[in-house]
Amino acid sequence: MLINQSAASSLRGEKVRELGELKVCYWPDYFAISYKNPRTGRLEGIDIDMARELSTFMGVTLRFVESSFSSLVENLSNDACDIAMHAVGIRDDRKTYMEFSSPYLKSDIYAVSTKDNQYITSWEEIDEYGNIVVVQRGTFMEPVLKGYIKNAKVTVVDSFKAREQEVLSGRADVFMADYPYGKRMTQLTSWAVLFKPQESLAPTEYAYAVPKGELDWLQEINDFLLTMKQTGKLTEFAEKHGLSEIVVND
Repeated sequence: MLINQSAASSLRGEKVRELGELKVCYWPDYFAISYKNPRTGRLEGIDIDMARELSTFMGVTLRFVESSFSSLVENLSNDACDIAMHAVGIRDDRKTYMEFSSPYLKSDIYAVSTKDNQYITSWEEIDEYGNIVVVQRGTFMEPVLKGYIKNAKVTVVDSFKAREQEVLSGRADVFMADYPYGKRMTQLTSWAVLFKPQESLAPTEYAYAVPKGELDWLQEINDFLLTMKQTGKLTEFAEKHGLSEIVVND
């Protein structure tokens, strides 16, 4: 079912159509989401496909704008992009600066370890004395893990790559990530194994982000998302990129 574009038009939507270009912010390191493949130089992932569908839906050309979570607020406020499409976690501390679409993915916290770790072979063995758990500073996982882990030691690092280095070097046993990043490690390395908690720990919904206060533009994006869900396109793209486990279709 397609929506009536004229009924769902917005000021920004009208501007995008007038200029003939949709500016989409993406984070090039987000595997299966908005990933710039270093071997091919091509962009791939569920949000790359969704952005292309959105531009086609609006009848405009698409321009990807390289961004990151640290520059997300700036890029949405200075008109660098019309929308951020790189699985932005819906967090209260971000709501001051942006509007969130309805969720389309939902991930819990996962643990990544090495296949040859003799002490940890499941999630249940992580929180034991002597084990070291790595989490990235500033992520929603940091306070969650500090409250959840009672026996193991929690080490905080400043970058997502530092998490891998700590585990691969043997200085830590596991690092915490979401499902897409965990999938990246198991698919692109020969050493990584992914552990999932048996019970939900801190499930986080992912959405698209638009500039603060632009509720008419937000409604247009939500209408687009609803169409993608109802036509099965979202499910199709989730399966294509190995994200069926975390897709939100309601």
